This record gives sequence, C-alpha cells and structure tokens, in this order.
Amino acid sequence: MERAARLIQKSKASRQILSDEEMARAVWPAAVGTAIAAHTSGIRLVRKRLVVDVEDATWQKQLHGLTAQIVERMRKITGSDGIDDVEFRIAVPRKQAQRAESTHSVAPDDDVEAEGIQDPVLRKLYRMSRNKASA
Repeated sequence: MERAARLIQKSKASRQILSDEEMARAVWPAAVGTAIAAHTSGIRLVRKRLVVDVEDATWQKQLHGLTAQIVERMRKITGSDGIDDVEFRIAVPRKQAQRAESTHSVAPDDDVEAEGIQDPVLRKLYRMSRNKASA
C-alpha cells in the first residue's frame, strides 16, 4: 500500500482528479490500518477537519488519543496539509427495514368474505378467527 501512497503523493494528476475529501477517503485504510478502518465509516472533510464515524464510545476514546499520529500519517501519505484535525463521532445506527408480520395466509374466498364486512374492527376479528381456525 505504501507504493500506491507514494504514487498518489507524487502525482500532480491525482490532485486534479480527486478532491481532498476523496483523497482522504482513499488513503484512510493505509493511514490507520485495516483493523481500525473496519470500525470506522462516513469519512468526510469539513474545512480542514476530517470527520469520521466510529462504532461506539470506546472506539471514539481510543482513536481520539491517536489523533496527532493519524493527522501526521494522513499528511505524509497525501503530501498535503489539507487536514489539521480529526474528529471522531459515534455513528447513529441505521434502522433496519421492518418486515411485515407474517400471519397465516388467508384463502382468497375468505378475504372476499372479509371485505364484505363494513366495520373494520369486526373485519379484523373475522380474519383473526379464520386464521385461528385454519391453523
């Protein structure tokens, strides 16, 4: 990985193709190592501060102590002073898509009968009793 980092550092074309943020994202695993990179995500550059999402408060504390070393490695690899600080934020876990509750399948004839019931509460009770009877 060091060879690729040196190539990026020396290449003027890479500065024209990649923004500072894209460059930071690209070299992040090389700067911190694959073990740490696996526990981080959402890397973005805000002015000269690199904002990195971490899994939990433990990772946040541990990486905060390594901030100076990480900034130095990022500068060395990118060959740029585009990063002055690194801020570690606890990532908000994304909600999983909710699955529809699986109820027993209702036979098409039963569903037609249920649709004929005007009252929604009675319709639901009818469907539940049909499902219970078919189980």
